[in-house]
Amino acid sequence: MRILSYNVNGIRAALGKGLADWIQQEQPDVLCLQETKAQLDQIPTSLFEELGYKGYFVSAEKKGYSGVGILTKQTPDAVYYGMQNSKYDCEGRVIRADFGDVTIVCVYIPSGTTGDVRQAFKMEFLADFEAFITHLRTERPNVVVCGDYNIAHQPIDINHPERQVGVSGFLPEEREWLTHFIETGMIDSFREFDSRAEQYSWWTYRMGARKRNAGWRIDYHLVSQPLRNQLVGAGIMQEVVHSDHCPVWVEIKQ
Repeated sequence: MRILSYNVNGIRAALGKGLADWIQQEQPDVLCLQETKAQLDQIPTSLFEELGYKGYFVSAEKKGYSGVGILTKQTPDAVYYGMQNSKYDCEGRVIRADFGDVTIVCVYIPSGTTGDVRQAFKMEFLADFEAFITHLRTERPNVVVCGDYNIAHQPIDINHPERQVGVSGFLPEEREWLTHFIETGMIDSFREFDSRAEQYSWWTYRMGARKRNAGWRIDYHLVSQPLRNQLVGAGIMQEVVHSDHCPVWVEIKQ
């Protein structure tokens, strides 16, 4: 099963930049999308069906904001929308699909860059999301948690880390949370296969950052430990340019 995760920064904008042609060429088994920025009636599900994918989406109540979705060739055994917590679910941040004994969770973790209120909201989300995944793993041990985490974990995951002190997305408490979450029994699948620096998945649109590769690695597939022996590979598709993010992928044996 080849699983791709992609923050598209607006699904309609990405489609205008050739997203559909790229999906047809790439043919992932599952494509998890974040920041769709669209209401359900604005998402062209019939187009995805023509490409061979069933689409499942959660939108934010606020128009043009957040939103996640899963495109899949195989019909899931079950799909669950949100975390059953209205505080977060109104922002369209989590969707889950079960395939046999494997569960895929697509998450768009909040950003804290707009100020203290949203940073506090982000930290609350992180705590509650960890509890959500921990409980899920008692019932479904084989879990892939993919998406935009809005956290660069280690200095190797961000350009010029010495310049990012005090910046949301690289705060000590965010990085500590991610370390702890991994220590609960999750695997950073990319780092299982690639230990190189300067492997980023997001670049600001400002100052030609992408051309200079002045980026952050904030998009992950975290895979639960029971799936370790089924990991085949993982990577970052930096050449794909429909968004300020690029897709990341993981492959597992089923």
